[in-house]
Amino acid sequence: MAQGPDPRQPGASSIQSLIGDALRETNELARKEIALFRAEMAGNVRQLIVGLTCMVGSAVFAVVALLVLVGALVKWLATIVGSEWLSALIVGGVLLVIAVGMALWARSVLSLSTLAPTRTTRQVRQDAQALSERVSG
Repeated sequence: MAQGPDPRQPGASSIQSLIGDALRETNELARKEIALFRAEMAGNVRQLIVGLTCMVGSAVFAVVALLVLVGALVKWLATIVGSEWLSALIVGGVLLVIAVGMALWARSVLSLSTLAPTRTTRQVRQDAQALSERVSG
């Protein structure tokens, strides 16, 4: 009569089967986590695309609304000035002055000298000076 391994004494085969089960379960868990990550990222990308599409649509409507308001301003000013071409010239001139002012301000803000990391440069110089003093001192 053939007898199997004694269940009271764990053998090498039971440890191997436990390790094999643990590895299979770990592999399956990793696959499920990757699948969950892919599904979540796909949903997030879809939501991002919908959000960006809405932002572009709102920008288009904002530009159209701004043009309508500028046209209304020209017509209102025409009733005061008495000439539609003169009111259009006044409104266009004011908008041009605003645009040039904003462009000049943006140019000064975006110049390369203002983009330089001055605090980091100063800190690196202080660190280098402290290190050189420690080495030479």
